[in-house]
Amino acid sequence: MKKLISKVVIVGGGTAGWMTAAMLAKTMGTQAYDITLIESEQIGTVGVGEATIPPIQMFNSVLELDEDEFVRETNATFKLGIRFNSWFMPGSSYFHPFGFMGQDMDGIGFSHFWLRFARLSGNVDFGRFNVETMAANENRFGRTPPADGREKYGLNYAFQFDAALYAAYLGKYAQKRGVKRVEGLVVAVDQEAESGFVTGVRLKDGPTIAGDLFIDCSGFRGLLIEETLKAGYENWSEWLPCDRAAAVPCDRNPGPITPYTTSTAQEAGWQWRIPLQHRTGNGYVFCSDFISEDAACEKLLGRLDGAAQKDPKVLRFTTGHRRKIWDKNVIAVGLASGFLEPLESTSIHLTQSVITKLISLFPKFGVQQSVIDQFNRDILADYVNVKDFLIAHYKVTGREDTPFWKRCKSMDIPDSLKHRLEIFKTTGHIHVQPHELFKEASWFAVLVGQGLFPDNYHPLADTISEDALRQRLARIRTGITDRVNGLPAHDAFVGRVGAVRAAV
Repeated sequence: MKKLISKVVIVGGGTAGWMTAAMLAKTMGTQAYDITLIESEQIGTVGVGEATIPPIQMFNSVLELDEDEFVRETNATFKLGIRFNSWFMPGSSYFHPFGFMGQDMDGIGFSHFWLRFARLSGNVDFGRFNVETMAANENRFGRTPPADGREKYGLNYAFQFDAALYAAYLGKYAQKRGVKRVEGLVVAVDQEAESGFVTGVRLKDGPTIAGDLFIDCSGFRGLLIEETLKAGYENWSEWLPCDRAAAVPCDRNPGPITPYTTSTAQEAGWQWRIPLQHRTGNGYVFCSDFISEDAACEKLLGRLDGAAQKDPKVLRFTTGHRRKIWDKNVIAVGLASGFLEPLESTSIHLTQSVITKLISLFPKFGVQQSVIDQFNRDILADYVNVKDFLIAHYKVTGREDTPFWKRCKSMDIPDSLKHRLEIFKTTGHIHVQPHELFKEASWFAVLVGQGLFPDNYHPLADTISEDALRQRLARIRTGITDRVNGLPAHDAFVGRVGAVRAAV
């Protein structure tokens, strides 16, 4: 019988480390398992303002976090989607909401009826038929019953928060439940001579921390998964060429706190804006082949809507993922597992996905290669699905006004994405598998928003009269308008949750 797995060692803190520790403590417990997290105050974390997507609610719910307390502790605001400015053409704008568009009719997706309506009316503003978009336009937010058979216009939402505060919040949570925190800098890794399995990590001027299972949350470095086990890296910069991000927080402007993240396409990449309660997070994701780091920082500082609180910090990365995210007895989580630019706010979700999959396949006696293989297949499929969605933002564009955008528009794309775009262009149908993160509504919002309008729609959309179609759509708009008019201002709602933490 193989050795019972009982000691789990997490190398690295930050958001990834403490998310892992908190979830392990909650689900696996600290009586049957000895869970230790090693972090060093000498090593900074990447975390800035972090935008998320709705599945984070499930993660927080499993932890049984009080949502109001979570919002207070992380200086969070609420998020209904992402506004994309200048991605189709300079000056253009569209909204990618978290919810669905309209209501399906007669067994056919609403998008096909909307496509028919758009041709009849000449109005291509699909956002009018989505409650999150209309609420975002009015800077309104409220908790509503979820959209289902009874509630047609419930809001789907996520959060925008301070990543460092989230890590600290989960750190308190995990340690209260028995996770041991060790302050220290890992200087060496011990391995079994024959198998190569990691047996312990040695700390500078400290002990060796032994374990059965090791979680690598050491960031881009990949101390265990790459420096020790040489898992390898799949480079996706051929399709996602941005390789730098300059990040800086600024003072809040006096206007309303928007219930959404903003992504604005720029000359050599794009700029994010994430509004928190106490400040605004900003960053310029760019390709160093087309702009220098100094020039990118200068551009970023010149586009802030508040005073910069510090000098920009430049992060260097290669888009892609480890070829093995679980190798031997090491699982990479967060930036140690890979990196996809935060264009669709998927960083924390991918971390969550790895943690959730690890717990579902958590080993009892030893580590089985079949389990490792299944884990890697599932997680890499998540990365691939997100990758194609991100590439579509760059490929499907009318921009050719800078060398960067000319390169993006003319680049070859993966066959999986090419096939999806061809089907959509010719039929209006979006082919999505059940396990994919981004569903039909997301693909439709982005592709139409980026200027790709289908040549056709489903023939059953022609089976109702034009008058009946207009009446149905008018009823949907009325329902959405009534819902939005009943929501409070986002600022007011955040204010009700509780006092803002002191700025940090």
